[in-house]
Amino acid sequence: MAEEKNKKATIVLMSGDFDKLFAALTIATGAAASNMEVIIFHTFWGLRAVKKNVRTGKSLFGKMVGLIEGGDITKANPSKYGFLGLGRWMFGKMMKNKNVTGLIELRQLALDLGVKMYTCQTSMEVMEIPRETLIDEVADVVGVAFMLEQAQQSDFTLFI
Repeated sequence: MAEEKNKKATIVLMSGDFDKLFAALTIATGAAASNMEVIIFHTFWGLRAVKKNVRTGKSLFGKMVGLIEGGDITKANPSKYGFLGLGRWMFGKMMKNKNVTGLIELRQLALDLGVKMYTCQTSMEVMEIPRETLIDEVADVVGVAFMLEQAQQSDFTLFI
């Protein structure tokens, strides 16, 4: 009898919004817990999910992006109701009150379940985000060709 191959999912994470990071990580952990191979390709604002809480950028524009978008996953605001950080605090409290796993813990759970996290080389170059400002668990910095190859091998691909 032929051995059944594990199903595979590719998630392209372009958003750094709290709610979208939560959705991507929830789907990734659910899929990984269901014995699926899961990769997340972080690009542009989605890099927030794997950045350390440090400023980035060397040029004037790079430093501006680093300042405006600065911070790690804990600085993610909801796509609605941001209120200069009040929305992030409010949703954090609401999640804690309902015993819902927070973003940092959810990211760690995804990693513990074997989700592979990759970052977009081009986005990192444009936004002047060096590799050393990413969490150590990032599997690799790759190009779009790698993501496309993974997506072709996947049973489904999501763009968040």
